[in-house]
Amino acid sequence: MRRKEIVLCLTAAALCFMAPAMLSAEAEELGLPLQMEDGDPHAAERNGAPAQTGEPEEPPIYIPPGDALPQVTARSAVVMDALTGEILYQRCMNDRHYPASTTKIMTLITALETGDVRLDDVVRISDGAADMEGSTMWLERGDRFRLEELLYGMMLVSGNDAAAAVAEHVSGSVPAFAKRMTEKAQEIGAKDTRFTNSCGLHDPRHYTTAYDLALIAAYGYQNPTFRKIVSTKERRVPLMKPPFSRNLENENMLLWIYQGANGVKTGYTDAAGRCVVTAAERDGVQLIAVVLDGAYMWNDSIAMLDYGFRHIEGRDFVKKGETLATVCVAGGDQETVALAAEKTLRLPVPNGDASAYRRKIRTPRTVEAPVRRGDKIGEAVYYYRDKKIASVALTAESAVGADNSFLAGFSRFWHRITSLFS
Repeated sequence: MRRKEIVLCLTAAALCFMAPAMLSAEAEELGLPLQMEDGDPHAAERNGAPAQTGEPEEPPIYIPPGDALPQVTARSAVVMDALTGEILYQRCMNDRHYPASTTKIMTLITALETGDVRLDDVVRISDGAADMEGSTMWLERGDRFRLEELLYGMMLVSGNDAAAAVAEHVSGSVPAFAKRMTEKAQEIGAKDTRFTNSCGLHDPRHYTTAYDLALIAAYGYQNPTFRKIVSTKERRVPLMKPPFSRNLENENMLLWIYQGANGVKTGYTDAAGRCVVTAAERDGVQLIAVVLDGAYMWNDSIAMLDYGFRHIEGRDFVKKGETLATVCVAGGDQETVALAAEKTLRLPVPNGDASAYRRKIRTPRTVEAPVRRGDKIGEAVYYYRDKKIASVALTAESAVGADNSFLAGFSRFWHRITSLFS
């Protein structure tokens, strides 16, 4: 009996010691603030003080003079308006860092943009994909999944096995797919980015910057399927054997707690630290926030997005039905027809300054009668710093009938002739 009591006492003591450590480790990986615990030799280090263990210290975080958010713990960070590319906040955004699983943003884009690949493709899980280390979707060799389900598993629970399976299906091998990822990143404008795998496991040759990641994510938001996947909170994935389905919950905490949050991807390795690309849409404004190597990545993301939304607003540049142009009508019972905007166009205005925008109206000089009300006859194109970012179709406000007189008929004939050479 005495022996049993001793064992039980030792077990209880061990559990008391392990529980706080386990909770602290879980909070640390999630990037949550940690409370100082008496007797914890690492508590001071987690809260910003040097460790007392004799281990090499990390260099201090560089906070540039005049940094608008000195409380942010990220070594590199940026907030970008997805439509215009305007930078609202940044800290060392062009410094190279390891991206960890934020890599999968580019994996998703590359898979979605490969022309001969379809979401309902059936993918067989290889030995290599099933044996991937790190976070997984729990795939087993020989399993068969639709490509779409693998993309959800890759983005919601950060499945490295799913990312490898996607790469092998699309390009035949992970290295070949990574080469395609790098090429696409360069095409987007992410010039200081290189990928060697599809999941983000550490490789010294696999790197990016906060600015490049923001560019890549902003590009992804142009694709409706990308938007749908990265903003999904939960997804039930069908399986071919018991229990025949599995529920996946998105690890992106902001989707659950931040107003307007709609993406994107978390990441963590020892070399990269805690990383996250987040996004939110409010009032017609889509923001992207990138945190690389941040002690408290969720706090950082919230502070950065809040700051971004304080310094940008959505503004209607044209209302639906607003008259923007008039064109001549050849051979009509009216000489001209007014053109109106087909829809309301709302665009982001950083810091209340719309001077970087300009509009160009594109219409033919003359149209031929008859004209029906609602016919699309031109467009209004909007530029931000000479970059085309939006357009609105212009439609006929009213109908114009054909005049049957000789002069009107000749006018229509002449319009057709001149149109051949214009």
